[in-house]
Amino acid sequence: PFGGNAKEAVSVVESINRASKQWNIVGFIDDNTNLKGEVFANYKVLGGREELLNYPDVKILAVPGSPQNYLSRNRVIDLLKLNNNRFVTLIDPSVYIGEEVKIGYNTLIMPGVVITANVSIGNHCLILPNSVISHDSNVEDYSMIGSNVSISGSVNIKKQSYIGTGAKIINDIDIAEKTLVGLGSIVIKPTNKGDIVAGNPARLIRNHNLED
Repeated sequence: PFGGNAKEAVSVVESINRASKQWNIVGFIDDNTNLKGEVFANYKVLGGREELLNYPDVKILAVPGSPQNYLSRNRVIDLLKLNNNRFVTLIDPSVYIGEEVKIGYNTLIMPGVVITANVSIGNHCLILPNSVISHDSNVEDYSMIGSNVSISGSVNIKKQSYIGTGAKIINDIDIAEKTLVGLGSIVIKPTNKGDIVAGNPARLIRNHNLED
């Protein structure tokens, strides 16, 4: 969608191209018909997902999501019905990537991020600026990491979780599937599926009571 994440992705593309020309941006896709023709940085909203049929060879970066709608990220992306090889991963040139790091497809990593050693980042992930992911940690598919987050060693962040801006997670714990960690929180114990936690130390605010 034509939101903040997509606009920030343009800045990452421009940074990549300043270092070495690699990409030409065709435009934005958004199913909101009221946005067609809107412009950011000289790039237009072309239309809804039907426009993808007009560009069969173009690579796609789909990065929807916010604390308000992170649980629907997988549905929004999957509804594009694209082969995995259509998706692209974009990494800002300022990102530090250590040894034995694996990064999946349709993932956007923004400026100043540090990913140390033996870290795995899944598919359809988003990591905002200046966050640190330490050794032997794992970020699973459809997860989002806010800016200035510090993830210690051997942390497992399960699918479709959202780690809010400025949060810190101590080493050797699991963040369960579909967890929301509030901004600035200090997480010192594991979470359960669908938990919303916040505070210092992070405490359970409520649970989504997810059935699937």
